Amino acid sequence: MKFSELTEASWPDLQPYMDTCLLPVTGLAGFEAPWEMAERAADTGDWLLPLEKAFKGRTVTLPALHYDAASDKLKELCGRCRTAGFRYVILVCGKPGFVGDDAGADLVVQPSREGEEPDPDALFKAVSELWKRPAASAGDAP
Repeated sequence: MKFSELTEASWPDLQPYMDTCLLPVTGLAGFEAPWEMAERAADTGDWLLPLEKAFKGRTVTLPALHYDAASDKLKELCGRCRTAGFRYVILVCGKPGFVGDDAGADLVVQPSREGEEPDPDALFKAVSELWKRPAASAGDAP
């Protein structure tokens, strides 16, 4: 579900089932032309959509992080998501190699090369495997 679909009244009943947050990271630097910004957001959405469809009852998609996605910022944000009650944090980006393995997430989903299309089956498998591992705590790096 998207964060905007949840209400204060519905969240307490749903929270036990929605232990994973999806955090889109567009990787904008601020100097892109508007059409490039739209393209980058769309690329991220392409990688996010299969996860949202496959895991609608267990994930919450958070608002996208567009700027200042430095590794230390992402680590801090992942920790805050865990403190807010999410057991797993998945960072999703449409730009190859933008999010490093040191970002503090339980899983990073992004293309490995320009123009790569998401493979819904591979994404499903990666997230399913994630849920079989113990989650990182707020202070741990995965």
